[in-house]
Amino acid sequence: MEPILSALMRSSGAPSVLESAFADAVEGAEGDDEVSARLLDAAYAQFCRMGIKRSTMADVARLAGVSRITVYRRFATKDQLVEQVVRREFRRYFDRFILDIQGAETVADRVVLGFVSSLKAIRDNRLIGGLMTAEPDAVVPSMTSDGGRTLAVVQQFVASRLLQEQHAGHIAGQVDVDLVAEMMVRMSASFLVIPSHVVDLDDDEQLRAVARQFLVPMLGPPHSPHA
Repeated sequence: MEPILSALMRSSGAPSVLESAFADAVEGAEGDDEVSARLLDAAYAQFCRMGIKRSTMADVARLAGVSRITVYRRFATKDQLVEQVVRREFRRYFDRFILDIQGAETVADRVVLGFVSSLKAIRDNRLIGGLMTAEPDAVVPSMTSDGGRTLAVVQQFVASRLLQEQHAGHIAGQVDVDLVAEMMVRMSASFLVIPSHVVDLDDDEQLRAVARQFLVPMLGPPHSPHA
């Protein structure tokens, strides 16, 4: 089967699932209507339980307690349903990231929290994290062989947060936030797709130490007493 995320990365110029999820999070897009939300919930539960490859539209309809016709009225194909489920999960990831870093007092603390939050959010997600464990052939290649589009969207998200910090005077103006975001995202992605025998990804304290030692210095010296 074609890698799941790659299948969701459009090459026609239309926004990809990740790009749409990022836009939803930034714009504060409202949730789905009641019926669609119910179907997405059922599809999420079904995909988590059986995997995407082995799940059918009939399975989703049965779990949601509706007819297959109702499912097809909302989602013309299984691919469209999968796309919307994955898009919602990434939208929740972006929303969660923003919430997790709000309580941090300094830009360094926000970078550390963001790094730990990102790894945990994806690894602990029943669908994305579960697929990476149960169906790695369907997910992992998507992150490495899609021309860099998956990483590029996440990089855009991180860069946008760093740019806000720079505009607020928390990061020096000479810092290339695009490059810093690129390095941060690539480091995070490597931990997700290549198991580490040195860093325990279940140890939050160790992850925080890694972020402070290797990510925070990329921001340059503190730009102000409040940085």
